[in-house]
Amino acid sequence: MDFWNAVRELHLERERLDKLIDALESVQRGHSRKTSGRRGRKHMPEDERKDVSERMRAYWARRKNGTGQQSAKAKA
Repeated sequence: MDFWNAVRELHLERERLDKLIDALESVQRGHSRKTSGRRGRKHMPEDERKDVSERMRAYWARRKNGTGQQSAKAKA
């Protein structure tokens, strides 16, 4: 086998590997999009949002006053 023939075969092998790498990367990009699921915020109706708001106000009020369960355990 002469030098130029070996170089030509190496160039062909490199092209084949580049195509294979591109194909694998495109599969990975497509796969990662499918597994990421739905993006963005979840829609919450107004009444449900109001309920959550009231619960959180009560939660933070308990925490601020130190009457929550965690503060009772910490005092004991």
